[in-house]
Amino acid sequence: LDGMVRHGVGAIVFSSTAAVYGEPESIPIAESAPTRPINAYGASKLMFEQLLDWYERLHFVRTMRFRYFNVAGAWPDGSLGEAHNPETHIVPRLLRSMAAGQAVFEVYGDSYPTPDGTCVRDYIHVLDLAQAHRLGLERLAEGGEGGIFNLGSGRGFSNLDVVRTCAEVAGCEVEVRVGPPRAGDPAMLVASSAKIKAELGW
Repeated sequence: LDGMVRHGVGAIVFSSTAAVYGEPESIPIAESAPTRPINAYGASKLMFEQLLDWYERLHFVRTMRFRYFNVAGAWPDGSLGEAHNPETHIVPRLLRSMAAGQAVFEVYGDSYPTPDGTCVRDYIHVLDLAQAHRLGLERLAEGGEGGIFNLGSGRGFSNLDVVRTCAEVAGCEVEVRVGPPRAGDPAMLVASSAKIKAELGW
């Protein structure tokens, strides 16, 4: 940010996260919801958002902040995608497990206050996320104001929903094993994307 100010770069698009909300008070989550992260990842993103608040006030830097929900997918022909090592996201973990011929897949916890006891998440395709970035960059390049926007589909799917659907599409039998819940995992994160649709035409 200091480098931006020194060199006259007056706008930034920041990739934030739904984890800034922590355990939400209501679903779907609007951008005006309280930010109370319950894990270090969400806290670190919120800290940077707070820095952006100061740079807006002190240096007039315009900021566009996208709070991602669960991003999934790749380039349609499979030539470009994200790879983590170790992998923590459920969709690539599950697909990798099925591709390796493993018939047992572990989900983290089944005692959350959700319909089937597993965490519920909102999934957004990476190409839809990329389109949002393009729209945000165009807004800033035209001199428009920044803002905070959720990026999600507005629909929630449980971990068991995801396992069943991926297994059905892949034509595989998958046995689910329940492991311990992960610390800092909210029970349910589902976006309201009404604001970005209204303001940026996403």
